[in-house]
Amino acid sequence: MSEDFIFDLVVNIAVALAIFVAALWLSGWARGRIVKVSEKNPRFDVTLARFLGSVVRYAVLAIAVIFILGRFGIETTSLAALVGAVGLAIGFALQGSLANLAAGVMLIAFRPFKAGDYVTAGGQSGTVDEITLFTTEMTTPDNVKIIVPNGDVFSGAITNFSHYETRRCDLVFGVSYGTDLKTAETIITEIVTNDERVMADPAPFVKVTNLADSSVDFTVRAWCAAGDYWDLKFDLTRAVKEAFDAQGVEIPFPTQTMVQRTG
Repeated sequence: MSEDFIFDLVVNIAVALAIFVAALWLSGWARGRIVKVSEKNPRFDVTLARFLGSVVRYAVLAIAVIFILGRFGIETTSLAALVGAVGLAIGFALQGSLANLAAGVMLIAFRPFKAGDYVTAGGQSGTVDEITLFTTEMTTPDNVKIIVPNGDVFSGAITNFSHYETRRCDLVFGVSYGTDLKTAETIITEIVTNDERVMADPAPFVKVTNLADSSVDFTVRAWCAAGDYWDLKFDLTRAVKEAFDAQGVEIPFPTQTMVQRTG
């Protein structure tokens, strides 16, 4: 090899590395700017911004690869047939990844949930952190990170607990068969209606709905803000138990009556 060839090769490698490093920095910067702009504008969805940021990042890297190939004197147009064949082979090999990519695009297009929503999707439950090109990232209530392939998310049922601003809190309280039902209903109704988190419209529902083996069951349905759901559910359960104890209303244990015949 001539010295000129070696020199040109070293220069091309150095320039290619410089282009690649610059592309990495520029792609990261562009993605970050898109996300920051969306965070400052409340009308711009953060989930969509992160997705667009990822698209821009990969686009910048792809352009950088083209420049690097051109630096080494490779005509990209002449590689069209080769790229097509390789792309076909890769497509068969990466069917799952391509399906996840397509599902990611569909999730962004239809937006069944966004960052910050608590959802059950792909067999997992958690608060959505980010929707990337291939995966959806969640955090569980006990602070465990879960990464779910977008294909699994989009192919199954999606339950979005944060979509609406209000939720209905359902509770069941059982009392013994000897309890005065009017008294029990009055106690439950007063506790529910006096809680400021319970909405007046729709009005709370307190009715006997079941005659179980050991208890008469009251069903309570109270509407509240979505953010108050769990605290309200726990607080009402405790408050009704304490009120029953104070008023002498019995909450029965499951019992069975056995009849023994002799003779």
